[in-house]
Amino acid sequence: MEKDRLDPWGEGHISNYERLHQEFGIERLDSVLPRIKEPSAHMRRKIDFGHRDLGRVVDAVDSDKPFAVMSGIKPSGDFHLGTKMTADDMIYFQSLSKRATVYYCIADVEAYNDNGLTFAESSKTAVRNVADILALGLDPERAVVYKQSEEIRVMRLSTIFSSSVTNNMLRAIYGERQIGLYLSALIQVGDILMPQLPEFGGPKPVVVPVGADQDPHIRLARDIAAHYKEDYKFVPPSSIYHRLNRGLDGSPKMSKRNPGSSFSLEDAPAAAGKVVMSAFTGGRASVEEQKKLGGEAEKCPVYDLYLFHFALEDEYAKRVYDECYDGTRMCGDCKKELATLVKKYLEEHRKKRDSMMKDAEELLKSSKKRLAALAS
Repeated sequence: MEKDRLDPWGEGHISNYERLHQEFGIERLDSVLPRIKEPSAHMRRKIDFGHRDLGRVVDAVDSDKPFAVMSGIKPSGDFHLGTKMTADDMIYFQSLSKRATVYYCIADVEAYNDNGLTFAESSKTAVRNVADILALGLDPERAVVYKQSEEIRVMRLSTIFSSSVTNNMLRAIYGERQIGLYLSALIQVGDILMPQLPEFGGPKPVVVPVGADQDPHIRLARDIAAHYKEDYKFVPPSSIYHRLNRGLDGSPKMSKRNPGSSFSLEDAPAAAGKVVMSAFTGGRASVEEQKKLGGEAEKCPVYDLYLFHFALEDEYAKRVYDECYDGTRMCGDCKKELATLVKKYLEEHRKKRDSMMKDAEELLKSSKKRLAALAS
């Protein structure tokens, strides 16, 4: 069996999430879940499976103290389902308290170093991406949106942090990489720790929702926060991890680099429906065998789409699983049902997203002015 690797730049492999607790020290979400009064669907369904120091954020919610929700999204294309999962978690944590502020980083430096996109290309995509997260439910009144390449505080922090980080440290975390990706990693530490600067209210809990493959960035940020604790009084950032969507083509992970593995929120509903209908499943070799043995939903990316995104009620997701397991649900019918849900969702989301484009442009402008004022 290939060893699990947490690679934030797309080449990782995760076959067993349980092993991540032992190998990488990620805490089980069960350790803090009983304290969360209204867990999200991701939490209830064990899609969010692990965390680091999430209790600090729960403490802030319970005591009505300020905290930040921070994550970065590369403007390397339209929102796909993995991006949506991160956005959903950001919106959920924002909803827990009126004292929660979301810091949404447009990771255009990483998009340049990892995907070769110019800053001008990223800027165009960023507006659509911001409109997407607004359509998903982000409250713009408690959100700060910025581009990495334009935020001087992030750049200053990454420069300061670079003086205490060696090539050997970065190789140990990320493996052998081009310098540009190491630079991107340091800039992301600046993103994660910026909400704790004095102009943003000083040290506070910060929760970073990410996919499991992004944990190397969290570990680096926590190490650097500890190293500079005396100077900045940083609270080590918290994190929560969601499982990765398996590719609809049977690959381990949905990826923008592999269009056949997924679809984006911008795709035409009919085209997305065709991707669903051609998807790999956890079904048996024949209808007779399926009826006799039942399907293997736990191996099925089609079931994942129900569980992660499109079965809005927990009871619905459970029914899909039970019917697959006992052999009463056939894969063709299951995919047709899902394709209908997907097409309806994309039609409704596109209408919301299109209506939010001006709001997205305004949020980018207002955030830029606010950040510039704080820097002066």
